[in-house]
Amino acid sequence: MASKLIYIHGFNSSELSQKAVQLGEYLAPWSGRYIVPRLGHDPAQAIAQLATLIDDDTALIGSSLGGFYATYLSQLHNVPAVVVNPAVNPAALFNAYLGPQYNPYQDYHYVLDKHHLGALEQLYLKQLSSPELLFLLQQEGDEVLPYRQAVDYYHNCQQVVEPGGDHRFVGFERYFGAIARFLNITTGSTDPQ
Repeated sequence: MASKLIYIHGFNSSELSQKAVQLGEYLAPWSGRYIVPRLGHDPAQAIAQLATLIDDDTALIGSSLGGFYATYLSQLHNVPAVVVNPAVNPAALFNAYLGPQYNPYQDYHYVLDKHHLGALEQLYLKQLSSPELLFLLQQEGDEVLPYRQAVDYYHNCQQVVEPGGDHRFVGFERYFGAIARFLNITTGSTDPQ
């Protein structure tokens, strides 16, 4: 049973992401620890920061780029993870974002460069060693990332794939019960899902 849950936010986001806040409210009765660290733009630093928080009783949930990080960490540390509209291989997509960037949620400017893409390439797992540790929540209406890529990549994992929706995952709160069950978290909630 997990006693710690780490929410990993996405690219140019923060610990105040709507999904992170909603899930935290749902988990309020839970006796475990819910952690939503603020991550910077450097993938190597983000992974190092997250790795210091993981132990045997940890579960992960990540959205978008956070789903990519959660996948890598799940397989490396043998812990369960839920991934929500995840980036599968962000290095292949981020060429379009090279150059000056601004994270409005953390209010800072930075430059995304080839060094960052190289770090993402090193984190990409061509094959999942323990797909049973992963649960994919995917909406086909994701306007940022190609949903089919995630469905194919996580084909050996538990999946929920919905038509419509968007990158933020419309109606995320409908899956809180399923997330808690998959991650073996008992909240005391009577959520029917």
